[in-house]
Amino acid sequence: MPARHHHADERDLWDAYASSVAREIGPPVLNWTQYAGHGPGVELLGSPSSVLEIGCGTGRALACLAERGVKATGVDMSPVMVEAARERWGDLVAFHCAEVLGFLGGHGERYDAVYSVFGAVWFTDPAKLLPLVAEALRPGGVLVFSHPPAIPGAYGPQGMYKGGFAGRAQFTYRYSYTPRRWKSLLARAGFTAAEAHVLDAPEPGHIGTLIVRAVAPSGPLSAAGPR
Repeated sequence: MPARHHHADERDLWDAYASSVAREIGPPVLNWTQYAGHGPGVELLGSPSSVLEIGCGTGRALACLAERGVKATGVDMSPVMVEAARERWGDLVAFHCAEVLGFLGGHGERYDAVYSVFGAVWFTDPAKLLPLVAEALRPGGVLVFSHPPAIPGAYGPQGMYKGGFAGRAQFTYRYSYTPRRWKSLLARAGFTAAEAHVLDAPEPGHIGTLIVRAVAPSGPLSAAGPR
């Protein structure tokens, strides 16, 4: 069970990260892995008319989709990152600065696809996040996310300090599970046809990428959740 920490502290952590990357935002691209040009592309999302990226970072992936005519929305908790993304892509994408659970719980809009690339799914308790994502999707909509696979034997919430081991204690949690466990968590949240696998890196022995895709239920979830 992760220790409680304030969203303001976590926001400071992501602001620090944003300050290091926001000055060099590259061109629009949607790449699910940490290796440029490796792995699947936009086809994982199907043919959505609207998308929401949770933990949208620089907004490059959303800009890529917006240029294809998709209504693109992104949410990120870092004001520094959101400001930089708006400056670059604000004419294409609607960006919101918010904590993802609060945003999904109070936003009300529904989407054809919700996705996360090394983003909020990796850093948010899935027991809280996945049911909210299911509610944010239109019937039959898809959730797709990617991040590094769990280190063997190290599952569940994993603490992570920012900026080394000296100075102010800025930390967050990553949630790491096996593909089988992710499928179980998605089924519990009401998703169907969940697929999860680890895509090997282009270089043998290098870190692969966990890629997960699941379909939202075709009808509304009951207040008690899936049966």
